[in-house]
Amino acid sequence: MAVVLEITKATKSYKRGAPVLRDIKLKVEAGELVALIGASGSGKSTLIRLISGMEQMDAGAGGITVLGQASQRDGRRLRAQRALRCRVGVVFQQFNLVGRLSLLQNVLIGRLGRANWVRGTLGWFSREDKVRALRSSERVGMAEFAQQRASKLSGGQQQRGAIARALTQEAEIILADEPIALLDPASADRVMEILADINASEGVTVIVSLHQIDHAFKHCPRIVALKDGVIVFDGPTAEVTPDDLTSLYGVEATAALPPGVQRPKPLAGE
Repeated sequence: MAVVLEITKATKSYKRGAPVLRDIKLKVEAGELVALIGASGSGKSTLIRLISGMEQMDAGAGGITVLGQASQRDGRRLRAQRALRCRVGVVFQQFNLVGRLSLLQNVLIGRLGRANWVRGTLGWFSREDKVRALRSSERVGMAEFAQQRASKLSGGQQQRGAIARALTQEAEIILADEPIALLDPASADRVMEILADINASEGVTVIVSLHQIDHAFKHCPRIVALKDGVIVFDGPTAEVTPDDLTSLYGVEATAALPPGVQRPKPLAGE
């Protein structure tokens, strides 16, 4: 499998002398579904933002290569970062839909990175773009709400719309930052099932940060665990032990895994 993400010695600080991430080294292969777990403040969201290019590494830090292109090196964003924006989709905790626009208009925003600047500025989308947006909406079970204002949709519906936006973008990697944190249990499960199905059916690489470890165990074959800005575990979900969870979250952590939750089956060849 080709490596679609490689991070070497990445460090990120918001305050001098207080790094949020320290010496991060990570490789992700094409078609993987990876859960980032860890307590609040462990650095999960910051790592997602570094990969997406929304944050910049500390000066003198290592590098990030995405889809074979160096996007950051030594604390600098590189020219390839702009070109990668249309190949890497981001799903946010807060959905980030424009409330006054219809769902379809929000989903079409995913095409902006592939439109020329005139069409993008004026919001002129081709028939092909609109067909793609409708198909993406259907893919996540939201086609019937295409003309409804985003502000009128439930949280789970908005998040499915955000996933449709990433599909319309033709993202090769989807980064999902706490995508189910604000959702009820049924909606959370639906969103995770959709992400897992997109990964399995279409081979899109998915990296998802999760506070709910039961969903990480249920849907993600690989777990990367962070603690105090450092990766402390990286491997198959089946190898995570109760002691690992206790170290990450405290003595109550194992209670967060419901009885009978099924860990995902190992990938072929593992």
